[in-house]
Amino acid sequence: MKWDLPRPFEWRVEVTGEQLDGLHHVNNAEYVRWCERTGWAHSIALGLDVSHYQQLDRGMAIRRAEYDYILAAREGDELLFGTWLTMVDGRINLTRRFQVFRLSDGALILRAQWQMVCIELSSGRPRRMPQAFRDTYTPAVVTLPAADPH
Repeated sequence: MKWDLPRPFEWRVEVTGEQLDGLHHVNNAEYVRWCERTGWAHSIALGLDVSHYQQLDRGMAIRRAEYDYILAAREGDELLFGTWLTMVDGRINLTRRFQVFRLSDGALILRAQWQMVCIELSSGRPRRMPQAFRDTYTPAVVTLPAADPH
């Protein structure tokens, strides 16, 4: 695998028949779900889970998502998701990136990026990140190379 950035958080999935569409490849909506699961697994590994979000009445919500579907995956393929935090501004914004590879041949399947905003769960309105978010997420940020093409 040629990761775009160093030290990704990795999460694996095996494609099953239920995840295929009428064209016999993985439905695009599955990648969205898998990215979400990968992001949550990364957040949990860093020390923040949904119970922390609920206790703090804050959460990170996707404001904008971009998915570049490069190759199709099919039933039986094992996929390796990598994710990174690439920006935490300390106020309300966070950026997360993803790459997905097929393990059998190392083929790049997908790249994605989320721009996220901190919200107050009780109102749904943007709010400043709690200190716990800044303390947990900021040290995990991976610096983008100066000539990053993505």
